[in-house]
Amino acid sequence: MRKIDEVIRDHRVIGITAHIRPDGDAIGSCLGLWNYLTKKYPDRDIRVYLDPLPDKFLFLPGASQVRQVGEERKFDLFITLDCGAIDRIGPAARYFYAAKETVCVDHHVRMGDFARINYIFPDASSTSELIFDLIDQEMLDDKIAQCLYMGIAHDTGFFQYSCTSEKTMRIAGRLMSTGIDYSGIIDATFSARSFAQNRILGHALDKARLYANGSFVASYITKEEMDAYGVAASDLDQIVSQLRITKGVEVACFLYQVGEDDFKVSFRSNGRIDVAALAMEYGGGGHVRAAGCNTALEPKEAIRLFADRVEDLLL
Repeated sequence: MRKIDEVIRDHRVIGITAHIRPDGDAIGSCLGLWNYLTKKYPDRDIRVYLDPLPDKFLFLPGASQVRQVGEERKFDLFITLDCGAIDRIGPAARYFYAAKETVCVDHHVRMGDFARINYIFPDASSTSELIFDLIDQEMLDDKIAQCLYMGIAHDTGFFQYSCTSEKTMRIAGRLMSTGIDYSGIIDATFSARSFAQNRILGHALDKARLYANGSFVASYITKEEMDAYGVAASDLDQIVSQLRITKGVEVACFLYQVGEDDFKVSFRSNGRIDVAALAMEYGGGGHVRAAGCNTALEPKEAIRLFADRVEDLLL
């Protein structure tokens, strides 16, 4: 597959989804593709299914069209974005399995492919970058560009992470040329923080501890703490990045509770440790410098386990 139009063909009913608890790249790639397909194929039934979007993303074109799984629907074509394993699309899997044709577009290191057509490039900065490659760029407008720029910016740490390539910057420049408010996108979705977000960030930093002779830093937040501070999971996405910039640290780790015995784990690396390989040891995955997994362990026990493993890897 060189262009997404090759698989659209005569498919009339098309679904799009990404991983559960979608981040900026998942949201940006889904809405970027939705805006492109609805513009080029206005006579098709094209639907996006994601978990409810955090308020900060609701300004994006097409955000009001996002649906949650529930309706009975059969799709001619179902497209998964930014997702390395089928179980990560949650309840949308029922649409995927029932579809006549399936496509996966992703940039994560994975154990194996699960769609019939797979467009997987782990060296890409983001799935949004891959969507740019797949669309007819003559159709590019500010609505598509706004979504894709946001997705690329989020997964590159606003062009700071090592996954940012010369190609990434060329694509960002092309998206900017459509007249989008690129600085406003960053302010709205990343830089600006609510008072509650600042409070929970401060609390997480206060709880943080150093391990492995100062090379590993970690913190965690429980559901009880999230409720007490009036925040949701989407309010925690900057904490691990703040931990990562601690002087002397090679790996940062942040856990937050998503279920009774379930914590979401995020890893960030400063270069010496491949955290994608680390996360895969615990059933997760990701990229060399940004990865994650889930754990049923108590957070302090999990942190000690991860810290010991990082210490071994640094020997």
